[in-house]
Amino acid sequence: MSIKRNTIRAVSALTVGITLLSACKDKDKAYAQNDVLIKNIDKSAKPGDDFFQYANGAWLKNNPIPAAYSSWSIFNLVQEDLRNKMLKINEDAVKAGAPKGSNTQKIGDFYYSGMDTVTIEKLGLSPLKDELAKIDAVKDVNGLVAEFTNLLTIGVKNPIAIYAGQDDRYSEKIIMQLSQSGIGLPNRDYYYKTDEHTTKVRNDYRQKHLPALFKFLGNDDAAAKTAAEKTYALEKFLADSSRTLEDLRDPYHNYNKMGIAGVTKLAPLINWKTTFDNSYYKNVDTVIIGQPEYLRAVNTALNKFSINDWKNYLRKNLLNEFSPYLHKAAADESFRFYGTVISGKTEQLPRWKRILDIEEDVMGEVLGQIFVKEYFPEPTKKRYEDMVEAVRASFKDHIEKLDWMSPETKKRAYEKLAKVYPKVGFPDHWRDYSGLDIDKNKFVQNIINSSRFDRKFNAAKLGKPVDRTEWGMTPQTYNAYYNPSNNEIVLPAAIFMVPGTLDEKIDDAVVYGYGAASTIGHEITHGFDDQGRQYDEKGNLKPWWSAQDSAKFAQRADMLVKQFNGYKVNDLHINGKATLGENIADLGGVVIGLDAFKKTKQYKEGKTINGLTPVQRYFLGYALGWLGHDRKESLANQVLTDVHSPRFMRVNGPFSDVPEFYEAFGVKKGDKMWLDPDKRVKIW
Repeated sequence: MSIKRNTIRAVSALTVGITLLSACKDKDKAYAQNDVLIKNIDKSAKPGDDFFQYANGAWLKNNPIPAAYSSWSIFNLVQEDLRNKMLKINEDAVKAGAPKGSNTQKIGDFYYSGMDTVTIEKLGLSPLKDELAKIDAVKDVNGLVAEFTNLLTIGVKNPIAIYAGQDDRYSEKIIMQLSQSGIGLPNRDYYYKTDEHTTKVRNDYRQKHLPALFKFLGNDDAAAKTAAEKTYALEKFLADSSRTLEDLRDPYHNYNKMGIAGVTKLAPLINWKTTFDNSYYKNVDTVIIGQPEYLRAVNTALNKFSINDWKNYLRKNLLNEFSPYLHKAAADESFRFYGTVISGKTEQLPRWKRILDIEEDVMGEVLGQIFVKEYFPEPTKKRYEDMVEAVRASFKDHIEKLDWMSPETKKRAYEKLAKVYPKVGFPDHWRDYSGLDIDKNKFVQNIINSSRFDRKFNAAKLGKPVDRTEWGMTPQTYNAYYNPSNNEIVLPAAIFMVPGTLDEKIDDAVVYGYGAASTIGHEITHGFDDQGRQYDEKGNLKPWWSAQDSAKFAQRADMLVKQFNGYKVNDLHINGKATLGENIADLGGVVIGLDAFKKTKQYKEGKTINGLTPVQRYFLGYALGWLGHDRKESLANQVLTDVHSPRFMRVNGPFSDVPEFYEAFGVKKGDKMWLDPDKRVKIW
């Protein structure tokens, strides 16, 4: 009997072994057949000269940028898939006839109101008549400042940016914050730089866009031209005291804490108690000023420019903000300037896509609750939760092996790394939208209601404990972030989506490049980049590095600044200082994700798939995350306004610093991406 039982066990074990072997072969075959990499490769490109082109060139050739877009990338492919899913959700909600106040009613009625172009055309600018009347009624500086706060509550830019946020030095507290705002062009450089793109945008804004807006407001040609010049002069004055993109990245320099008396000293023409009260922020006694010199400039401008100049400026801001939601002529002008002149688009998105994008801003978490139930299953969530821990362990290994960091600082780094809190997929608790009123016949009013709802939501945080469960992105957002004040990484469900492919169909090599490196490792590294490293494990802006370690870090970071300063996009150099944090995070993500991948079964087995080794597939998987191309206008705008390097440099830049890349693709001296070993940056 025992022999028989053993025989049965042996046969069973053999059967299981054969089954598992068969399953593994089937899985390998499935990966080969559903390979998301092969069809994108441009074999005419040399990996060591331009790896981005090698990895993605065939796709770029076969997928030109559509007229309605400033770029076309994997983001757009995911977004198209998401929009189709959201369209069904919205169309079902329109038909549902749901009770007033329900999430389904809000979704359906908002979508209906945005798609009702007959009513929108009929109304023209009339939805703004009450707000324009409030501007018309302004008689003096006090009335002007009161109107600043009114416009703030409905989402209109004005010279005073007010919000409640975590105190950088005491992360458990929510405190009042003031920062620079008020200019109409993307940032201060657009008022001063003289390169071709910036000059073209500035001239169009001054000579075409602003006059067009004032004509919509009822001015004749001469009056519109005069109002445009006065408005531009006011904005340029504010821009002169606005900080540059790189200066805004210094957390200590942008932290100036003071009481109401201190704020009043900076800008005595503004009654700050009334200003805060009218913006829904009650009992404010302490404020963090981001840029004090800007606030002084606002105070000077209140005397320097006439009340009529200020009123025209506010009318312009109001119309500019709401133009996309108004009749066709206003919406077309908004698109002409912001879509075509700045970004290079030649036609607008279909209206249904525009309305869905607007709805995402208005009630994204309402949509997210439906989205994750249908499109982010538990096994997928578990895969990426496990991957977070694999990357965390890899990062710890990297810290242990650093030869430039002291044991004392390493100990604090371990503590911070251990306390990085991951949010994967979707929130545990959803935001309550019961206080948001949506009317199917009032599109513009729905936008106003949403802005006031969001402002009150933000104001209600003052004086309350920090809600560390809150998300700053919706689950259906193809993006992710690190929040230094919470020491958390937030990884929405959509960021892990590969268009047209189920998650389980993708091998670990690709997923580790696409997800572990470009997203998880990238975001964790932000906690240790030039900005994030200045916050401790509790999220407080507080020195915790030794002076010697800080100096050694700065030396390595400066090498990366110089490396990226040397890269050129059209006629503009990348700003190595402004993009430093993202470049550090990209490099950190690549090397940390790679070492996490080296612990997987696929790496250890070393099998090729479609002729590609596991390490080659890893690097190609990372490049897949940056698949895409941009119009020259959009690239120029990015170089001037964005802390992220252009997508092709987010591949070629960090790869040039990674020894395993050279080994995997046989990169030799003389290849364009070659950097001599002593020039390669190694931080983490």
